[in-house]
Amino acid sequence: MKPPSTLFIALMLVLPLISAEAQGYHKQKADEYPTGLSVSIDAGLLMADKKQASFYSGSPGTPNEIYRILHSEQYGTQIWTDLVNQGLISPSSVQSYREFKVDEWATMSYKLAYQLGVAIRYGYNRGWGWRLGFDFSQLNATGEFLLSKGVQNPGVDQYVVCGVYGTEKRILIDLALTKRFNLTKKVGLEVDLGFDLNNTKVSKNAIVVNGKEYSILDVWNGETPYQGIGTYEYINQGGMGIGGFGALMLSYQMENYSIDLGYTCYYMQTRFPGYNDGDAYAFQHLVSLRFNLYKFSFL
Repeated sequence: MKPPSTLFIALMLVLPLISAEAQGYHKQKADEYPTGLSVSIDAGLLMADKKQASFYSGSPGTPNEIYRILHSEQYGTQIWTDLVNQGLISPSSVQSYREFKVDEWATMSYKLAYQLGVAIRYGYNRGWGWRLGFDFSQLNATGEFLLSKGVQNPGVDQYVVCGVYGTEKRILIDLALTKRFNLTKKVGLEVDLGFDLNNTKVSKNAIVVNGKEYSILDVWNGETPYQGIGTYEYINQGGMGIGGFGALMLSYQMENYSIDLGYTCYYMQTRFPGYNDGDAYAFQHLVSLRFNLYKFSFL
């Protein structure tokens, strides 16, 4: 996924104005950079790579296979009966739930998501500092799969279009080395480079057939559910991951606070153990707005 072009267009429009103002501005003294402890809150829009979203497709080889539901006596019978009653399939073409066949599996992608966070920063002279951030995001992956109607006649609709989706929650802990540059008295630029530790919790994975939702989260220890089968306690299918990131923030600075608009690029491991252990890294893009409060004390 490419970084959002609108941010770079905005920077291209703003930077010439900043440069013109900065021509008559002398280099900042070391003690004019914010030093000591500061706190910040931030909110942004997260564009996650669709690579990890494929976990929720329900295709063979994923932990939550769609066939486990479609071919089960407990759920498949209900789905088959509903589709027959609605005239979406013919009982002569698909004679029972055991004959359900997916002709095309879903191509999953994440919707645009929010990310919220708080952070503390300790600044030194000359604009250097350390920043420790804690962020939360909730992502929704969506897609569609095609359920065969079992007909071969040309010109006749051959599929029932069904939805599949997944929901996950992510917690991120970011540690970064930061450097601020004063472009003018009130405009600054911050560059961050850091390390990311994240944890993913899978909340939902479900299919939607004929307007009805069926969870496909595996709570049957890999078995196909049948009438009277017991369930196991659901164990989170997500896990811990690591990564790195870089950020560029354009800052409007006042004496005791600043407001930053910026872009962060993560290259991070979003792990679903047992599914993508060997191929879990992808780029994630974040456009965010941050409010910093300087000279903060917990005392």
